Amino acid sequence: MDPGERRWRDERATLNASRGRLGEAATALYPDVPRVAGTPLLCRPGWIPDTPIPLDGIRLEWDARPESPAVADPPDGLPPGYRTYAEAMAALAPPKVFEDRPSYRLLAAHPPVLRLGPARYFDGVNIAEAVAHELSAGMDGLPLRRRIGDPCDLTRRHALPAITTLTVTSSGSYVLHRRDPAKVAHAGGLYQVMPVGLFQPLGDEPPDMWSCMVREYAEELLGGDEDYGDGFVQREWPFHRALTTARAEGRLRAHFLGLGVDPLTFALDLLTVVVVDDAAFAEFFGGLVAVNDEGEVSTAPFDGPVPAPMQPAGAAALGLARRHREALGLTPR
Repeated sequence: MDPGERRWRDERATLNASRGRLGEAATALYPDVPRVAGTPLLCRPGWIPDTPIPLDGIRLEWDARPESPAVADPPDGLPPGYRTYAEAMAALAPPKVFEDRPSYRLLAAHPPVLRLGPARYFDGVNIAEAVAHELSAGMDGLPLRRRIGDPCDLTRRHALPAITTLTVTSSGSYVLHRRDPAKVAHAGGLYQVMPVGLFQPLGDEPPDMWSCMVREYAEELLGGDEDYGDGFVQREWPFHRALTTARAEGRLRAHFLGLGVDPLTFALDLLTVVVVDDAAFAEFFGGLVAVNDEGEVSTAPFDGPVPAPMQPAGAAALGLARRHREALGLTPR
């Protein structure tokens, strides 16, 4: 390993050990950008609806051939010989799971309408981790962050949305995740609500937030495998059918809360909440794992203190759910 590679790897390790502190520094760079529910998560007017929207009220539009973003695959700060940040990560500091899978790009957001287009996972990594890295490394002038400009301008970069879901029981506890920096490419060392996953397709099916959320429930809360195999049809999957039936019966209620941008990485999160009756939670998630492929899993009181350091999207989902607790059926007991 040459000195440039060694320096980059050391800078990457410093980033992963300091995301909470660096997030605070990044937040200070955007004093005039609106925030979500008093958290560091950045947003635009209109991104946070006045009341939660039932998930089936969100309309997804599709653009198969969107215009390229203004900034893509920047070479800033990479060791010699590497073309993209994802290429350097794969060679010098790979997390446990790191595959360039098909993903969605958010092109425009006017809830309840979200317009999406095609992308790849590394399109997001090449921006998100690079802007965080340059801040951690103290790069003079933060050139990449400066070129991108407004972090909430979805035309400036590949903005790959994740779905951040706060899962809270009717008796007032929620599922909490501490993300292990040795296992994940993003937000290692931070607390987060669960489940959370990049909005991605399995095949050629049209975008469906609920299907993506169900897969994340199986993978993150129950330790399921991300490889579903050839010929998998999600609507025929017993777990999908059971959760969908519970949702239709009102034992599990899913709502969209809004969206926002992480100031450190520019990661984009669609914020949702799923309220689960206690009996349904025991039925579906009684096998809640203590450790999964991305970190440690636990539960916390809905009205308790916010764990620190917490990923801005998780703190925002929790804050919005508390704000709308009556509409969500989460009144104090």
